[in-house]
Amino acid sequence: MKRNIHYAWVILVVIFFTLVAVQGVRLSFGAFIEPWEKEFAADRGTISLISTVSFIVYGLSQPFIGRLIDRFGVRMILSVSALLVGVSLLLSYPATALWQMFVLYGIVISFGVGGASNVAATVAVTNWFHEKRGLAFGIMEAGFGAGQLILVPASLFFIHSFDWQWTVIVLGLFLLIAVFPTAWLLLRNRPAEKNLQPIGGYREEEQPQEKHQQPQKPSDWSVVRTRQFWFLVLPFFICGYTTTGLMDTHLIPFAQLCGFPTAVTGTAVSLLAAFNILGTLLSGYVADRWSSRKFLACLYACRAATIIVLAVCVSNVDFLGFFVNHPSLLLIFAISFGMVDFATVAPTQMLATQYFKQGSVGLILGWLFFSHQIGSALGAYFPGLLYNATGDYNLAFYSAFLLLAGASVLNLFLPEPRKVAQTRPSVSPSEA
Repeated sequence: MKRNIHYAWVILVVIFFTLVAVQGVRLSFGAFIEPWEKEFAADRGTISLISTVSFIVYGLSQPFIGRLIDRFGVRMILSVSALLVGVSLLLSYPATALWQMFVLYGIVISFGVGGASNVAATVAVTNWFHEKRGLAFGIMEAGFGAGQLILVPASLFFIHSFDWQWTVIVLGLFLLIAVFPTAWLLLRNRPAEKNLQPIGGYREEEQPQEKHQQPQKPSDWSVVRTRQFWFLVLPFFICGYTTTGLMDTHLIPFAQLCGFPTAVTGTAVSLLAAFNILGTLLSGYVADRWSSRKFLACLYACRAATIIVLAVCVSNVDFLGFFVNHPSLLLIFAISFGMVDFATVAPTQMLATQYFKQGSVGLILGWLFFSHQIGSALGAYFPGLLYNATGDYNLAFYSAFLLLAGASVLNLFLPEPRKVAQTRPSVSPSEA
């Protein structure tokens, strides 16, 4: 018999495609550092400051984006965000001064990237998937890794073959011609707009009701005072600090410091991105079948283990010599860290949508990813300071291990969502 494909899967494919494009542009920043140094006669520290501003704007935008999603819907926010990034890339083509890049990339593009990010995508998945939600989250998050795997090398290729100006033209046109129309034409906010139910159908408490029958939502302040909120936000801050901040920013200079050849370093980065995709997909699969809080605790513990092994390898002269003489060890680290890199996102999103389904999911996710981006900004900055003070990354790695161990413990103290639901249908200050 012919089997129809639920439109939820179309929604997921469009979200994945949008994240690959928009987030791939954000993750391609490193490819532009050297050509911008030459173009604007600036040092690397000044160019890197654009990235720091970008992280901060991205993070600060998340709660605001959550509010906009609650008001205008996912379709509008994702589509317009892709359009904004595309137009800003085209406007950067004639830039002649570095302050213009601070405005265009550090602020405008970063706000657009903040709109086409986990917050909007998570709300869409929550609306369309009541079953297989963990798998959908995993596929969605894999869009970040795919963007890194595809657009970063593509940007390097175009910059090498042409120049950075033509590269931003290509990326901008891709977003304007392919991504924006696709998102605008195919995305829908809720299944009801297609006369459908979400995959898995509506739960009894989620059936559409008349306005006078709607349960009262908890206030934003009462949600912020809950244990669930803080025990998700703090580990997710540490997640950003140790992944996008520490490893994505400092893995390449760390490998260069150790003396690994460029080919080995490039292979390590590619392996980390590839296994990041695999890890996020497996994470979503597991999140559908096992306790997300226990799974998160295990993921943070495994990430801590990979970092402490790396720290031990470089903290002793003999160990360091063995590590440098065996490049395969760096590749093994990249694979193992990649498996638990973005894998924490799907179970975190799962818990957030389960704990706070009676409240403003967009706003909660906004604060959650705000904490992740602030962690990323600090994770990019403080290890650099520690390196300047000590001449190595040992202290940065040991401190990351302690933070991750703490994140693992915090997740174990979270309640199981089903127990919260049995106690009360909505959160209240007494749960703090």
